[in-house]
Amino acid sequence: MRLDPLRLAIVTFAATIAMGATTLLWGQQHQDLACVEQRFENARFLVCPLNAREHELRLAENGQDGAPLRSFRALAAFLGGDALRVRFAMNAGMFNSAGAPIGLYVENGEQEHPLNLANGPGNFHLKPNGVFWQDAGGGLHVATSEAYATADAQPKYATQSGPMLVIDGAIHPRFAADGASHYIRNGVGVRDAHRAFFVISRDEVSFGVFARFFRDGLQCRDALFLDGHVSSLWAPERHRQDRGAALGPMVVVLNRAQSP
Repeated sequence: MRLDPLRLAIVTFAATIAMGATTLLWGQQHQDLACVEQRFENARFLVCPLNAREHELRLAENGQDGAPLRSFRALAAFLGGDALRVRFAMNAGMFNSAGAPIGLYVENGEQEHPLNLANGPGNFHLKPNGVFWQDAGGGLHVATSEAYATADAQPKYATQSGPMLVIDGAIHPRFAADGASHYIRNGVGVRDAHRAFFVISRDEVSFGVFARFFRDGLQCRDALFLDGHVSSLWAPERHRQDRGAALGPMVVVLNRAQSP
């Protein structure tokens, strides 16, 4: 059926209003909910936003005894009373069999493992790989490892992983549109200096679909893959604390402590 110009204008206007309402709702969800389920290209994702103006970011690897934490349960015990402020936590970069990071890792301003620019097998070395970090002023960044190496960055927190998913608005050049490798995956994308999105898929997805979700669904110009086989989430608001895999470094986002 062909619409006359007036009806076409009305339908277009209504669709625009609906899209605006969806955008507004998404903004409200970012503000009020720790993790929100979104659909993109027939796949489901849990999106956990970080607003650096309102939330506190930390990375955690080892407990008080110096031994790797390896689980959200151990992370909760390590946090003590701060565990009540947790919005969400995820695995935060690739690690070896002992749970130690295989790339750059900075915790509270202290570099515990250097930047890794070596070539090798596996997803970490599917170049370009990259770094997610927060600077001393609270700004959030994702960049390729090579760009980070020349940036004179002074991170408060940083974790290296790979591959990059989105690089300055472009999908990683090695990704097929929807390759044969489908897994539960998690990653992080940065929209601007104050907003990042940590995402874990609820369905098994390819690198191509996962990258497009960050770029086209979340409008992130830069995004980094964190892991696949061990992708895990702790989201108290959703009564979820994954316990299947032994983890390495973890990212945890907390509500800011109230001033006394």
